[in-house]
Amino acid sequence: MARMTAQEAAEWGKTLSFEKVWAMFAESDQRHAETVEIVREVGRRQAENEKLLAQLEKNVDRVTGNVGGLNRSLGELIETLIAARLWEKFPQYGLARAYQRLPLYDEKNVIRTDIDILLVNTDMCMAVEVKRELDHRRDVDEHLKRMQLIRQYPPEQVGNKQLVGAMAGGVVDADVKKYAYESGFFVLELTGESVHLIPPPEGFEPKKW
Repeated sequence: MARMTAQEAAEWGKTLSFEKVWAMFAESDQRHAETVEIVREVGRRQAENEKLLAQLEKNVDRVTGNVGGLNRSLGELIETLIAARLWEKFPQYGLARAYQRLPLYDEKNVIRTDIDILLVNTDMCMAVEVKRELDHRRDVDEHLKRMQLIRQYPPEQVGNKQLVGAMAGGVVDADVKKYAYESGFFVLELTGESVHLIPPPEGFEPKKW
């Protein structure tokens, strides 16, 4: 807008009346009110978006937690089904006592691992690792490391007893089963509501730790 001279401003002022000035202020107030409302609407929408986003994040966290809980529950169920009367699958050893979820502590009292199922008698024990799906060779490798830790930091239930290992799963991959037997482990599979000892290959000898 071009700047007016004093004379032009004086001439323009002569044309103003109270009604015109009032109308100008009213129009200005209206525009100000509209601007304020627009700002408020933007704020409301932003708040609603933030609230929606927070709710979505909460729902995702809840669903993720439920899935994790479901996986844990299923794993615990498989472990319980396999643990039931598991000792009967090894009559040659007389492993009449069983422990579940036995933590393994080192010399600094730090948990290094845990044993899903430990079968024991007076001079022998068997550490059984349970998987929902035994389908990765790394599961076997991890249990080999676990067996070394059990021997290194034996809980009182193990002590100096002879130690052997086994692996069990709700589903057992054929290649992983072969690898587990080559590593010296017994292999079991859940069938229906009971556990089945998969016949070892000819000449199999369990590894002793």
